[in-house]
Amino acid sequence: MPAIEVGRICVKQIGRENGKQCVIIDVMDKSFVLVTGPKKVTGVKRRRVNINHVMPLQDKIEVKRGASDDEVAQALEAAGKLPEKAQSVKAA
Repeated sequence: MPAIEVGRICVKQIGRENGKQCVIIDVMDKSFVLVTGPKKVTGVKRRRVNINHVMPLQDKIEVKRGASDDEVAQALEAAGKLPEKAQSVKAA
């Protein structure tokens, strides 16, 4: 399983969005990825994030590289993952 790939659902581990789920929508280089919540769903803004600050989960959705927030929200709804994404993950 490639951990860092487009469409992989992750949990942010650092910063003000700590514990919230996001989706990788672009791999910029070996250290950074572009993620989005989308903000309407989870509260995570579209931003560049260090890969050491996200924890990839087993779940993956089908989105194209650089997808808009609306496209990501539609893909989450189609995969049936929308209700569970709205809740933040508790840090252990």
